[in-house]
Amino acid sequence: MNKMLIAAAASSVLVLAGCASGPDEATSSKLDQLSNQVSDLSNQVSSLQNSQSQMMSKLNATSDAAMSAQEEAARANERIDNIAQSYTK
Repeated sequence: MNKMLIAAAASSVLVLAGCASGPDEATSSKLDQLSNQVSDLSNQVSSLQNSQSQMMSKLNATSDAAMSAQEEAARANERIDNIAQSYTK
């Protein structure tokens, strides 16, 4: 009985070892290609995120400059209105 159990265990180990072969060359080649594509896409996403960040910084700076110019124009209009009122009085 013990010999049968040992023989069965040894044969199952051999069968499982035969089934545990690694991926074939075509599969590993496809996997490498996909990994390279993922890496390239990750780099592109990172580059686009950096570009977007730079654009947002420029947009914020432009918006601040526009608001400052608008406030300055409002103050200038106020001064002009005051000067015009002083001449009509």
